[in-house]
Amino acid sequence: MKPLVFATHNQDKLNEIQALFPISFQLISLHDIDIREEIPETASTLEGNAIQKVQYVYKRAGIPCFADDTGLEVEALNGEPGTYSARYAGMHASYADNLKKLMLRMSSQTNRKARFKTVIAYTNGYVTKTFEGVIQGTIATAASGRNGFGYDPVFIPEGYSQSFAEMEAKLKNTISHRAIAFKEFILFLTS
Repeated sequence: MKPLVFATHNQDKLNEIQALFPISFQLISLHDIDIREEIPETASTLEGNAIQKVQYVYKRAGIPCFADDTGLEVEALNGEPGTYSARYAGMHASYADNLKKLMLRMSSQTNRKARFKTVIAYTNGYVTKTFEGVIQGTIATAASGRNGFGYDPVFIPEGYSQSFAEMEAKLKNTISHRAIAFKEFILFLTS
């Protein structure tokens, strides 16, 4: 098995990604390599943040690694929360706090168009490459569903009537922004 570090402290993301990953790779978390501090995310784009994370981890551990940065981009809010999706309501905000702020900002909006975007960055010390996945959709007027995490209870992907949080994990892991980006990434790793 080839060891590969997933540069995240988010256990929900780690669980979702492990379900997508080929068994020929041993997925290692930041916890496994004793990186407990928050990794800087100071870039102005999702791509910049993902690259910043892999460079930080590779410099510390010397093991091939990948990171993702994901953002919900709401048209009526000029692309917010975007790169601030995980900390929309503040640096240590919970999923519920971020969702509450989004729904408050959307309360008077008629344009509900949004998209989820994931950028994955990978480095092995010689090559740094990025992969992108985007899914269009709308923001629901109320949260529904118990699956998923983050903004999943209010994001309804285009062509569906359910939020990500109402979908079975198998369906979400086939159509989501993260799934699209990871399919490209896994193809790169295995070819």
